[in-house]
Parts: sequence; C-alpha cells; structure tokens
Amino acid sequence: MSDRLYIFDTTLRDGEQVPGCQLNTVEKIEVARALEELGVDVIEAGFPISSPGDFNSVVEISKAVTWPTICALTRAVEKDIDVAAEALKFAKKGRIHTGIGTSFYHIHHKLNSNQDEIIERAIAAVKYAKRYVEDVEFYAEDAGRTENEYLARVVEAVIKAGATVVNIPDTTGYTMPHEFGAKIKYLIDNVPNVHKAILSTHCHNDLGMATANTIAGIMNGARQAEVTINGIGERAGNTSLEEVVMILKSRYAILNIDTNINTKNIYKTSRMVSNMMNMPVQPNKAIVGRNAFAHSSGIHQDGVLKNRENYEIMDPADVGINESSIVLTARSGRAALRHRLEIMGFELDKEKLDEVYEQFLKLADKKKDVKDDDVAALLGDATQKERRIKLDFLQVVTGKGLVPIANVRLDISGEILDATASGNGPVDAALKAVKKIIHRKVVLEEFLIQAITHGSDDLGKVHMQVNHEGGNYHGFGANTDIITASVEAFLDAINKIPGGVRAKKE
Repeated sequence: MSDRLYIFDTTLRDGEQVPGCQLNTVEKIEVARALEELGVDVIEAGFPISSPGDFNSVVEISKAVTWPTICALTRAVEKDIDVAAEALKFAKKGRIHTGIGTSFYHIHHKLNSNQDEIIERAIAAVKYAKRYVEDVEFYAEDAGRTENEYLARVVEAVIKAGATVVNIPDTTGYTMPHEFGAKIKYLIDNVPNVHKAILSTHCHNDLGMATANTIAGIMNGARQAEVTINGIGERAGNTSLEEVVMILKSRYAILNIDTNINTKNIYKTSRMVSNMMNMPVQPNKAIVGRNAFAHSSGIHQDGVLKNRENYEIMDPADVGINESSIVLTARSGRAALRHRLEIMGFELDKEKLDEVYEQFLKLADKKKDVKDDDVAALLGDATQKERRIKLDFLQVVTGKGLVPIANVRLDISGEILDATASGNGPVDAALKAVKKIIHRKVVLEEFLIQAITHGSDDLGKVHMQVNHEGGNYHGFGANTDIITASVEAFLDAINKIPGGVRAKKE
C-alpha cells in the first residue's frame, strides 16, 4: 500500500510576499478555486493580522472553497492567534499555523531569548491555538540551521501540547539534501511521540536545492510538503509544487507515494498564477517552462518523433500540455522539418524535401529559430496554395462607443456566402461572422500577432491554432490590416481540416 503525501500550498501567503505580486481578494479567490480544482489538501490563505486586506482574503477564501483545509499563519502571539481564528470562522476545515524561531541566530539575535523560553512560548502558542481549532500546525522557523537535538525537544513539546502538524522549514535555503533528509530522519527516530503528528517540509530555494531538500525530507518520513505554484516566494522562491508532484509521479515505482493532485491541471494553474502575479515563468523551468517539452537538436527531434520516451521522461499531456514542441533551428534535421510541414498541411516527396531542407538550413543560419510562416515562404508562399475557402470581402465597423460589427463574404468552392456578426472587438466580430458560415465546431486555442516591419504601416503576421474534433490545425496570415490577417489565418487553418467544411447560409 502506498503512502499519502499532503500538499500544502502557500502561493497565496509565502508566494505573494514577492514584491509586485500582491493580489486583491477577488484574484485570491480565483487562485484558491484553481488550487482546489488542482487537488491541493491545504491552502495557506494569508497572514490575517498583517493587514485588513489579508484578513478579508482569508475570510472570503474560507467561504469560497469547499473541501481543502484553509490555513492562516500567525506568530507565537495570542493577538495573532485571536485574529487568525476570527478570519477562519467560515472555513469548513480551518487550521492555525503558529510558530517561532528555533535556530541560534533567531533565538539570540532576533528574539533575544534562550532555548528554554522558546520551548515555553512554543507550547503556550499551540495550546492557545487549540482553544479555537483542533488542527494546529507549528513551525520551527529556521529549523534548517537548528541543532537536531534541540529541534527534537521542541517537536516533542509542541506535539505534546496538541500540534497535529509540525513544520520543519529550511527558512534560509541553507541545507543540503543529505543534511535535510538526515534531520527529518533524526526527528522520526528520536521524538517519542512523533507518530501523533505529521512532519512537514517547507524549503526555500536560495541555493537552488528546495525541491531536492523536499524530496529528501519526504524520503525520510515527512508526509506534508509546503510548496508554491511555479516555486514563487521570498527571495529565490519556495519549493515548486509541480516539481515535487511530478517527481513522485515519475518515480512512483521507487518512492511509492501518492498525492491528491490532478496533474492535468498543473500547466493551466501555472499560467494563471504567472499572469495574475505578473511573474513570468523562465523558459527552462522544469515541468511548466516554455522549453520543458521543446526539442531543437536534430538527434533529439528524430528520437522524439520516433518514440517520445527516447527523450521525454514525462508525457506532456500528464501536466496539461497538448504535445511536445519541435523547434526548428539550424540544428534541426529533415525529420523535424518534415514533421512541421505535415502539421502545416504540406506533404513533400524526398526530392522536394531535400531541396527545401537545403534552403531551410541557409535561412536557419541567419535566424535564431524558424517560424512556420518562414517555412511556408520557402515553399513558395503557402498563401498561394489552392484553397477551398477564400476571403472575398471583409468590412468591420468599430470605434469608441460602438459595438464592433463585421460583415464577411467567403468564396467556398465558387459559392459566395456572407454573414454579419458583432463581437467584443473587431477580430472577434470577424471570426464570429466566419463561424456563422463555416458549419464546423472549431475552437480557437492560440492567437499570436507579430509585426514584420516597423512603423505605423507595419505588415503584421498572425499565427492561429484551432482545434477540431481533437485535431490541431495551424493557420497563418499577413496583411497591413491586422483584422484581415487574422481572418486569413483562421481560414488557412480551417482549410487544413480533413474532409473540408460544410457551409451554411446565414
């Protein structure tokens, strides 16, 4: 039987402490609901005494979220605990997270205290919190730099006082994996009542070892991991939720530990947090970075196209990404170019592929990466390819105070059909008008606009990806009028749907 690891997400508390990443209450509720859908067990919603905004966020998240435990942070101070308890009054399952520093640095330089007094204050805080809630978590701040013998005394004392979870934070990100794992093992082996509580990890990434330390802690008996989406947090950040979860999933045969996380929601949750907190995810970030499933080396591309597992230890679909990305560069081989051409709707024989590949290499030497419309240009401009559906006429009326209205006329195999639609913007209106004519369920999944030239008369190019019955189709358009370019790109994608489309008159 496998063990169960509880996922404690502190994106809305520790993660939000990053300068410039503050969210309002409505945004926090949206993130909390996404975390609930993701399957996290505990949501640390805030530090209620720190500000009226944080207090209100804990209150409203407690109302909005159904099954996860809602946790509020405090210091080992009665007033903090009183305020946290008040903020949690609507929580279906509430937890107070209280604690105090236990390292030499914190005891002597921050708290001006001594070891015995710290234990007394820790016991008092836990007992006081137990007056309000049954579920009390205690954190031994800077446990990473606390002597194991003294830390064991603290842990034993707070469990005896009623703590249900004891958090062992590597607050400064100082420990190494073998040290942190040994610290958890020491507590498991030397705290007599340790079986009455769950040991938790809370590792920071100052030396880039937060995830490694967390896994070391789990392997030695910790059964709660405190993490954030994308690893955001103080200074260099916290342990990344997605990394811990996918390590356990990928190495399940060895670790034999389950979580409640629905991994297929990882990518969309990552993107939500990144966008709302204005914190871009670095391209090479494990699991959720733009390049996490991207391949540019010809050897790698050929291997992935033959069998994904040649170079990927995870299926992108497991984290909510549709497919691996084959990026065309000067290092790409014929297999990658052929794959990209097939996605774009072109099938070339070997002789033609060799000819295009030679041209491709010359272009790739001049550019960092080669886009789909560059490839289309190598083939003699994809827009010249015979299309069943063509744009015959487009007129859009828009402006300040006006609802955008578009009139579109299409030539479908010689039959002229038109439709009119309104939308949130001129492009939205135009695409809705096209959809009125094209009798297909087509979902727009990606829409990118890029200027080719510079100035107010830019030639803009548009890339679109649409989904139809589970298949993805790419379209491209270029025009000085970005609305026309958008419609052309949409039609280019639709033209690539096998079997064509059915048209209907408005």
